Amino acid sequence: MATVSLMSLWLPIVAAAAIVFVASALVWMVLKWHDSDWSKLPDEEAARAALTGAAEGEYSVPYAANNAERASEAFQARCKEGPVVMLTVFPRGLPNMGKQLGLWFVYCLLVSWFVAYLLTATLAAGTNYLQVFQVAGTAAFLAYAGGAVPAMIWFGQGKGRTVKDIADGLVYALLTAGVFGWLWP
Repeated sequence: MATVSLMSLWLPIVAAAAIVFVASALVWMVLKWHDSDWSKLPDEEAARAALTGAAEGEYSVPYAANNAERASEAFQARCKEGPVVMLTVFPRGLPNMGKQLGLWFVYCLLVSWFVAYLLTATLAAGTNYLQVFQVAGTAAFLAYAGGAVPAMIWFGQGKGRTVKDIADGLVYALLTAGVFGWLWP
């Protein structure tokens, strides 16, 4: 069994990351099917005014610092009364798309690197396309779509957005698998 070195897979690692990066840009900027993932608050200006002064970070409303507070009747009443909110406050100003896109590309590279690592640990040189595709696609799918369901379970992400995130992850996984299957030594 001829082994494959991780370094010999630099081309599929970079190519898969680049193709996923371009595909995600098409999904978000051309198809725009994620535009409906967020909704406007009933009184956005009042909400903005209420949040003025909140430092960047993650918040919950109502808030309880510990289990004792969460068990209190007052906290439970506030939860029943609603609204119950989990909120991320970003730094002021326009989002730094350059930084976010750069971090996304680094993530795509990391996913491809780990896919390559798994492939070198499980498959030999000359393995057929479909077998490489299967292993690479499974690993990439877990990386690109694996966080969607926990986000729905624990943080209230909507079902529609979760389905779209899983679909995105499937597309990215199929592209990654195709590149590794095509360029496998």
